[in-house]
Amino acid sequence: MFVLLGEYLTPIFSVFNVFQYLTFRTIAGILTALFIAFLLGPYMIRKLKTHKIGQVVRDDGPETHLSKRGTPTMGGALILVAIMLSTILWADLRNRYIWVVLFITFSFGIIGFIDDYKKLVLKDAKGLASRYKYLGQSIFGFVAAVFLYLTATQVAETQLFIPFFKNFVFDLGEGFIILAYFVIVGTSNAVNLTDGLDGLAIVPTMMVGVALGLFAYLSGHAEFSRYLMIPSLPGAGELLVFCGALLGAGLGFLWFNTHPAEVFMGDIGSLSLGAALGVIAVITRQELVLFIMGGIFVVETVSVIIQVASFKLFQKRVFLMAPIHHHFEKKGWKEPQIVVRFWIISFVLVLIGLASLKLR
Repeated sequence: MFVLLGEYLTPIFSVFNVFQYLTFRTIAGILTALFIAFLLGPYMIRKLKTHKIGQVVRDDGPETHLSKRGTPTMGGALILVAIMLSTILWADLRNRYIWVVLFITFSFGIIGFIDDYKKLVLKDAKGLASRYKYLGQSIFGFVAAVFLYLTATQVAETQLFIPFFKNFVFDLGEGFIILAYFVIVGTSNAVNLTDGLDGLAIVPTMMVGVALGLFAYLSGHAEFSRYLMIPSLPGAGELLVFCGALLGAGLGFLWFNTHPAEVFMGDIGSLSLGAALGVIAVITRQELVLFIMGGIFVVETVSVIIQVASFKLFQKRVFLMAPIHHHFEKKGWKEPQIVVRFWIISFVLVLIGLASLKLR
């Protein structure tokens, strides 16, 4: 919005030309999202408490979680509001990538909202049935994948790039749609599974989001992309504004979510943020790098798959409890220990992912 305003006012007051600079708008987006989160956070927490929209804790879970029962949930709505408003204000709304990411973030947020509403307000322990949740994710993920495929103008937009190898590039053709679909839906569910401890999901999400924003900025810059031998994607740099808004909103949410949490993210936050990371990775052609940087999300998901498969096939559990962060809780690790150690691992994995920019 401010991009268009700047274009209109610059001939009158040259100072408004600053709105054309991507780096300025990204910084402004971070601060705007952070301000919105700080401003609305206390109000939203009070409303959630008033309406008794609180966390439901399983009796067979870690004993330390019993004290969390009733903690306000659906705080992910705060993140979504901050991201959406900040992006609309500071991003160039003529950019198709921005609208794809906003569409995915909002639509997956709606799915999460319905699930949270059924569980926390209607007191339906099952929430939104898995088949309907997956159906909604599939529809929105498929729509985004098809749109990106049909509107692609560069060959690189539908190719698969192998990190750390400059000559390993594969043309996907229509297979791009399948890959994009699985990355978006898969990342959404992976972040959702990770969201089980205070601050556990939001910090890795911010780290990966910032790194993907850097990839987007470099891919959108012709000279940088040529020098680093990454796909040149005109317009992709605008996603840096969205990633900045994600960072600001995440920091604002973390203020209230740090241990002991005043509010939980809920599915409305985890499903939407995961899907946002997935679609940005698809746009920037960094799906495999996302797999590396989001290693914590991958391990959490794999632990659930192993646990379910082992129990169904052999009636035995591999982990004391899945996802794996609960396994460590059962082993006696303190919650802050698990969270901070997972943050450290995420930081290292993000650095490895970023190293792929130069090691080719």
